[in-house]
Amino acid sequence: MNLQIQLFILPLLFLSIVTSAQKTQSQLESERKELASEIASIAKLRKKSKNKQRSVLEKVTGLNRQIKALDRLIKVTNQQANYISRKISNNKQEVTQLNTELGNLKKDYSELISKSYKSKSQQNRILFLLSSESFKQAYKRIQYMKQYAKYRKKQGEEIQEKKLRVEELTKSLKKQKETKKSLAEENKKTQQQLKADKKEQQALVVKIQKNQKKYTKQIKEQQRKARAIDKQIEKLIREAIARANKKAGAKKNTKTFALTAEAKILADNFTSNKGKLPWPVVKGNLIKRFGKQPHPVIPNIVINNSGVDIETDENIIARSIFNGEVSTVQAIRGAGKLVQIRHGNYISTYYNIENISVKEGDKITTKQAIGIVHKNNTTGRAILKFSIFKDSHFLNPEKWIFKLK
Repeated sequence: MNLQIQLFILPLLFLSIVTSAQKTQSQLESERKELASEIASIAKLRKKSKNKQRSVLEKVTGLNRQIKALDRLIKVTNQQANYISRKISNNKQEVTQLNTELGNLKKDYSELISKSYKSKSQQNRILFLLSSESFKQAYKRIQYMKQYAKYRKKQGEEIQEKKLRVEELTKSLKKQKETKKSLAEENKKTQQQLKADKKEQQALVVKIQKNQKKYTKQIKEQQRKARAIDKQIEKLIREAIARANKKAGAKKNTKTFALTAEAKILADNFTSNKGKLPWPVVKGNLIKRFGKQPHPVIPNIVINNSGVDIETDENIIARSIFNGEVSTVQAIRGAGKLVQIRHGNYISTYYNIENISVKEGDKITTKQAIGIVHKNNTTGRAILKFSIFKDSHFLNPEKWIFKLK
């Protein structure tokens, strides 16, 4: 690789590194704010339902979520503080280097001015020109004097630029030190909160361990009810497929949709938006993930969730995740009211909602309100049960909804 190519590529590499570092810092700050917001939301929901008749299992589950979020916040804050420390160190080195360069420039400029002063009289300049042996030499001397003056001006400008850069870096260093101090104070408070939460968690775990048979029975009963609800929803899906296929004049089939050209386009659009679909509520916290998983309180028990559970505030709107058509509006025993929206051969299901504002057959647009998430008056919690199907098969909503975590 020749020198010209190297000189061209190196600045680009440097710019890429700087841009990447800036992006990392921006991502860390964004993640830290998201986690702080999530923790505030969890704490708010726990406080609202504190005086309600919540079971020990519900209390410890909510506490576990808060502890995990606090752990992540401490980790991200530490990463951000370390990044700022490196930035401070780099900036200090740059200030030292700039001050050295500035000192050398000032010294050179001082010597330049001194020499210039000794020979700057108008008479000396005229004599310098008049002593030329030819017109060509006189012309060259004029050019020399112009270049000399230009060089002096450039030296002065360079000194001024370095002064401004030093001032800028000094201000930046001050701000970075303040940010680092603020992050350290925030981390200290977070660690204190984490310590208090873990103490409360341990007390609840001890209580559960003393009555493990009782709580194991409760969990199994909850799972039995969840399976019963899943069966009802699967039945509704099969019925929706049968109705749609009959309307389309297709053969009787309760497992897969017979797609029209329009429905296929809608399904393809839904597929292309995988991982980018909006949340089914404006704000909320994911409290139970999809699929088989150890119970958060009694790990030796495996639970299964056919969708996801999202806890939100009171009176929060449930909304469609994509364009489609309402296929079902119905009350589900043990799960409140349910709305199903068809997107080609996909169906999104929203249950435990009330004040439903849509009806079967309605055309729906992305983020359109369909109802309000129901609040349980006993526990004080508003939890949306949400699932996605492709034909009659359950899908993992976490892979379809943007940042569902």
